Amino acid sequence: MAEPDQPQSPDPGRKRIPGEVLAFVLSLIWLVLLAVAFRVLGQQGMQLSDTLGLVVVALAVFLPVALIWLAVLVLRAAREMRDESARLQASVEGMRRGWIRDQQAAGLALKPTVEQKLDAIAAAQRQTEDRIAMFTTRRDPARRGAAAPAPGPAAAGDGSQPVLALENPLPVTEPLDAADFIRALNFPENEGDEAGFAALRRALKDHGTAELIRAAQDVLTTLAQEGIYMDDLRPDRARPEVWRAFAVGARGREVAALGGVRDRSCLALTYARMRSDPGFREAAHRFLRAYDRRFQEFESAASDGDIARLAETRSARAFMLLGRVTGIFG
Repeated sequence: MAEPDQPQSPDPGRKRIPGEVLAFVLSLIWLVLLAVAFRVLGQQGMQLSDTLGLVVVALAVFLPVALIWLAVLVLRAAREMRDESARLQASVEGMRRGWIRDQQAAGLALKPTVEQKLDAIAAAQRQTEDRIAMFTTRRDPARRGAAAPAPGPAAAGDGSQPVLALENPLPVTEPLDAADFIRALNFPENEGDEAGFAALRRALKDHGTAELIRAAQDVLTTLAQEGIYMDDLRPDRARPEVWRAFAVGARGREVAALGGVRDRSCLALTYARMRSDPGFREAAHRFLRAYDRRFQEFESAASDGDIARLAETRSARAFMLLGRVTGIFG
């Protein structure tokens, strides 16, 4: 198999002559030629004025020709540099597209496994909720008989009704820990991230967080199809005070620092996908609404450190990107 052509490196044994040295040598040769011409013509009896006249005539004849060829060489060098720049730009663009294709292939290879695990977790959660609802709404016949004894003479004379043993229809769920909320919104790093999957399972028990996680999953999957991965984004960090202002309803310039995504390529691809794909546009708005609602609840009890860690998650970066595209940050 023939190897692709590679640019040949200059021969290390060849020494290039610097341009300054070449100019100095040519100038010296020109001065020597002038001195020889003056001497030879002087020996032939010509005056200095006649010699200078011959030199001026020679310059008038040959200098325009030299300038024309110099201009031709300069234009040729400029054209070659422009062509080389175009080839280099095309090569860089080809490398970028190849890298994006590789990333998309890697993302599509990992996507089925992650989606299967998330679907399994969601199915298990729904099954657990169904069982809890069934158990808590059903009363035990033995307890029911004990709680409602047969009425006797004393009971007949008493105007009060017997006490019924009613259970709470829904169990009281523990509030979601801030660390689990943050880790769940970052999603598991890989298939072996047991702590990430455990935090995700605990987060899915909370209705509002589960809705946000599913909306974020839809958005991140679609963005990955465009070659946009949240790990590659490096948005400008906003102060926790700006996040808190957004939580209490501030919009526009007051929270403009939240739109810290500066990658023009990602912004352009996201904007184009939202314009051309109504399904993605609907999923993006659903994700923005879910993030807004859940962040209001999270901010009321979160510390500045919790907000800073939340801003580094993949879901928060997707929120910054989509918020910048939709213009909610001004």
